[in-house]
Amino acid sequence: MSYKVAVVGATGNVGREMLSVLAERQFPVSEVAALASTKSIGAEVSFGDATLKVKALDYYDFKGTDVVLMSAGGKVSKEWSPRIAAAGAIVIDNSSAWRMDRDVPLVVPEVNAQALDGIRKGIVANPNCSTAQLVVALKPLHDEATIKRVVVATYQSVSGAGKEAMDELFRQTRAVFVADPIESVKFTKQIAFNVIPHIDVFLDDGYTKEEWKMMVEVQKILDPDIQVNVTCVRVPVFIGHSEAVTVEFEKPISAQRARAILRTAPGVLVVDKREDGGYVTPVECAGEDATYVSRIRKDPTVEHGLCLWVVSDNLRKGAALNAVQIAECLVNRKLLKKAA
Repeated sequence: MSYKVAVVGATGNVGREMLSVLAERQFPVSEVAALASTKSIGAEVSFGDATLKVKALDYYDFKGTDVVLMSAGGKVSKEWSPRIAAAGAIVIDNSSAWRMDRDVPLVVPEVNAQALDGIRKGIVANPNCSTAQLVVALKPLHDEATIKRVVVATYQSVSGAGKEAMDELFRQTRAVFVADPIESVKFTKQIAFNVIPHIDVFLDDGYTKEEWKMMVEVQKILDPDIQVNVTCVRVPVFIGHSEAVTVEFEKPISAQRARAILRTAPGVLVVDKREDGGYVTPVECAGEDATYVSRIRKDPTVEHGLCLWVVSDNLRKGAALNAVQIAECLVNRKLLKKAA
């Protein structure tokens, strides 16, 4: 059986990656529609060896569409996802608009695919890109030794902020070398050759919304009893988010045991040699599907603790790949009904 699929936000970084992943993984499509705003009408995007003409979301008839991958931002999703779902499609949304809605499953297939059985609004939420890779690494360890507390510092690439952010890093880097003035538009400070401990807006308690998202999303996906503390940092890397993770467990677990568990965990690749270069960096993970775990070691400051280094391509596992994997789970669990 094949399905009619639409990608909303098809001209953006994640939308283009969604089309690429759909083709790479040979998702059973009968038709694919690339949708964006009216200003993108007629633009061309790639789908495998084919080229698709972009159509306007505002004028598209979703009747007969089975699944929609939504990557057009929270405002667009809030308006359009319920309308699309009412037309009979299941919407897999990449924004933060629906993640904390009790009637919307927040899903990372390697972690909680069973949550898809609870779809009520015809919408499934994709987590924050940093959350997705984190819970893939944490889930098998939680099953083994029960996580009490997680402390995370992220090193997030500029692609997480969109194409304009990537362009700004490129322009500023060039400006440094040719002694041109540094202009910051997308970021609050210079991003080239710098790090910025600020992603999204500040909340009243001093945390940013990005940090809050990770805290509550880990609890919704993995376990509400886990205490989570996060500091999110933007770094001058084009693609690939990294995380320094400290985990405290209720039960004993050694670094050797954690390494063995993670080596057999779905979606995880362990690269952990205690030597120069025996770990993964964003450069190696770009374009890859796996969540890489390195630097697995005991935390000597607590009774049962481990430290990890977690790296993944934020455009893939953090967004596009996870969305397509959700669609695959819907098919495999016979939850994706053919629209009339």
